[in-house]
Amino acid sequence: MKQIHFLLRETLAVFLLLAPQALFGQTRIILATTTSTADTGLLDHLLPAFETKAGVKVKVIAVGTGEALAMGRRGDADVLLVHSRKAEDAFMADGCGLLRLDVMHNDFLLAGPPSDPAQVKGQPILEALKRIQASGAAFVSRGDDSGTHKKEQELLKTAGAVASRAFISTGQGMGESARVASEKRAYILMDRGTFLALRKSLDLVALSEGSTELFNPYGVIVVNPAKHPRVRAQEGEAFARWLVTPEAQGLIGEFGKKQHGQALFFTDAGK
Repeated sequence: MKQIHFLLRETLAVFLLLAPQALFGQTRIILATTTSTADTGLLDHLLPAFETKAGVKVKVIAVGTGEALAMGRRGDADVLLVHSRKAEDAFMADGCGLLRLDVMHNDFLLAGPPSDPAQVKGQPILEALKRIQASGAAFVSRGDDSGTHKKEQELLKTAGAVASRAFISTGQGMGESARVASEKRAYILMDRGTFLALRKSLDLVALSEGSTELFNPYGVIVVNPAKHPRVRAQEGEAFARWLVTPEAQGLIGEFGKKQHGQALFFTDAGK
């Protein structure tokens, strides 16, 4: 019952925020987000419904979580969809965000070549990383301060593994980094959504998954207009609140089932 009340309240809030937009025509907001939401096709699936309803065009800039948060701190984006909870909490604590809402989650997995030279298949993630380092096998790092890169560095530190000459830093997004790993027959940490979306084009298989350390939640943040007056906070808040409505959560929950046989993201609104 609490969840139903929450969703009804959010739906009403979106309506009240969007009503003026319907009267005065289409405006545009900038969404800074992770490459995973773009590479999976999730945003192509979601945004037309919001844009039609709100009369608000969403310009997507897909970077990593670190750069998306930096854009928010500079006032170069109106709303952020990111996945690094510690960094998100710091952003909010610094007064850079007006509103943050839980949207969805998936998880990370360790992918690698089918030959599995480090023999990590079925091992917990921390043991798998230790074996990769001990074997000298190649490991691709995004190296871009993204949410995936932050998680990768956290796991390596916890496992006691350090970067070596066998570590390849791409400075690229998830999709491009995965292609490098495929070409180099290397291991790589990936979010499950991007892995499922791209697996037919990659010579990579899932080798370590399911560890609690691999949980990957996403949040939406509206940039605080008190810090940056040019930010379109009203439209950004309308988008953020729409993401947690039954309509948007339904679209998120069904995404991937038809093409991949399973959902790529799982909804978190109201939980």
